This record gives sequence, C-alpha cells and structure tokens, in this order.
Amino acid sequence: MGIILAILLFSFIVFFHELGHFALAKKNGIDVEEFAIGMGPILFSKEFRGTVYCIKLFPIGGSCMMGEDEEATDSPNNFNNKSVWARMSVIVAGPVFNFILAFLFAVILMLMVGYDKPTIGAVEEGFPAAEAGMEVGDTIVRMGDKKINVFREVVYYNQFHQGETTEITYLHDGEEKVVTLEPKMDEELGYKKFGIGSSGNTKANLLTALQYGAYEVKFWICTTMESLKMLVTGEIGMDQLSGPVGIVDVVDDTYQQSKSYGLFAVIAQMLNLAILLSANLGVMNLLPLPALDGGRLVFLVIEAIRGKRIPPEKEGYVHLVGIVLLMFLMVFVLYNDIRRVFF
Repeated sequence: MGIILAILLFSFIVFFHELGHFALAKKNGIDVEEFAIGMGPILFSKEFRGTVYCIKLFPIGGSCMMGEDEEATDSPNNFNNKSVWARMSVIVAGPVFNFILAFLFAVILMLMVGYDKPTIGAVEEGFPAAEAGMEVGDTIVRMGDKKINVFREVVYYNQFHQGETTEITYLHDGEEKVVTLEPKMDEELGYKKFGIGSSGNTKANLLTALQYGAYEVKFWICTTMESLKMLVTGEIGMDQLSGPVGIVDVVDDTYQQSKSYGLFAVIAQMLNLAILLSANLGVMNLLPLPALDGGRLVFLVIEAIRGKRIPPEKEGYVHLVGIVLLMFLMVFVLYNDIRRVFF
C-alpha cells in the first residue's frame, strides 16, 4: 500500500507541475502537441483538440510538449512565435504550480493538526538557553540573520549550523531580548544543542492556516536551498542524494509507521511529504541548469536582453548536454537508492 501511495503522490505532483505549463500555454494561445504523465512506452493516449493526452508506463516524470526546442513555424500559435514574456510565463508556471500545490496541502495540514509557532515549551537545565535566562513561553523571532516563523526552523537552523555560536532574538513578556549562545554537546544524542523544546501545535482557524501554510512552504523552500548549498560546498555528500526509489522507500516507511495510528495520521503524514516533495520539485526545476525550467528561463532572459532569440540549434545542444548529464545523475542516484534500500 505504501508503494502505491508513493506512486500516486509523486505522479500527482508531477501532473500538477505539467498542468502549470499546460494551463499557461493554453492561456497564451500556444499549441500543445502532447501532455503526458510518466515516461517510457504509452499505456493510454487520446487526442483532443490538437493535443495528445498520454499516460506512460513509468510514473517518474511527465511532459508538456510545445515545440519549444524547434524552429518557429508559420503558425501564430507556435511556442516560438509568442512574445518572450509569454514564453517565460509558460516555463515558470510549472514550478509556480508546485509552490501553489504545496501551499494548498499545507493549509489543509494546518487545519488538521495545527501549527507549531516558535514558542518555547521546555528549557533544559545545564544547557545554554537556560543559563542565558530564556524561559518557557518566550517566542523566538530570529536566529542569526534568519527570521523564525515556525519552531521547526529553530531545529533545522541548529542542524545546518551545528556548533556555531548564534545570536538569538526572542520576546519575553512582550519585550525583545537578544542573547548569544554557543550550543552544548548532548552526549546521549550525539550533537550540540541550545536546550529548548517546542510548545507543541496550536489549533488553527482558516486565517492562521493560510498564514502558517505560507510559512510551511517557505520553510521547505529554504530548507531545500540550504541543502543544495551544503551539497555544493561539500558539507553533505553526493551519496546522500535520493531519487524516485528513495522517495518510494520514504513514503512506504512513513505509511508503515503511521498506519497503526489510524487514517487521520496517515493522511497527515502523506500531506507533510507532499508539501516537501512539491516544494522541492519547484525549487529544483528553477535551478539555472540546462534541460530544467530554470535553464530555459536563462535563455529567455538573454533573449529579452539582447532582443533576439539564441539560435534554436545552439540552445538545443546545450539542453542535450544537460539531459545527458541529468541521465548520468539519475543513474548515480538510482544506484544510491538501491544500495541504501536493499543493502
């Protein structure tokens, strides 16, 4: 069941991404040749108003083919005959739709389980926070140069900045205070910490669900970007990358762990994973790398600046190289996933 949930979840997120491209293409009067979910051999297809809609064998991707890599034709509805701004809107719509989907899931999750405001619920004796005079009920508003909106940001900040002395701004009885703390090693847990705990979730109404739903999406976007930064700087290794097999394994493990708590817990955990995956996919697709949406945006920005399009064959070569490199990366990630899951 967990594997089926993983496939359905991932397929829907990819579908919504491609729906973004499709919707903006149609809005701008662009011909869409094919709208497909999955990769590989076609399982089902149907042509409707000039577009072939397909479901393919492997549910690990999708496509919205608009002839963007081809020379402009005589048709006014050809992708490359539209203004550069119209084409930009089509390309960016996929990642934007991912962020919208993550936000919708986050609002539902907040209404279900509440939100974790950054209020201290526990202070451990012998750790820096207690020694600095921080108390239960204080609200953390900033750590270093990062604004804090949810308590998980406190936890993740500590993980991403292990051992760093940090300036913390917090509210105590409405008064803003600032302390500088050096985390202390917890020998039992094996990492350094400040010694503060969450106050737990607070029940959300529609307004706070919308507010903290946005904070939740921001949290995952920032976490993804911070993880990418650490990958580039070598703070985390390539062997920690995960792909579709790893995602299926995580979803299945999450399902197995939560099913004993009932349907409500399963839905909440699946929503949490969906927010993470959708926000992650949005960020990854905006990276300025060939073959990704971000790479195509780079060419469109250059076109907007210089006033004419880069020759399609040259752009095509760049994207082809990008696709080849991505395929090598996918093979490497697949190997990582298989080694991690099965060995």
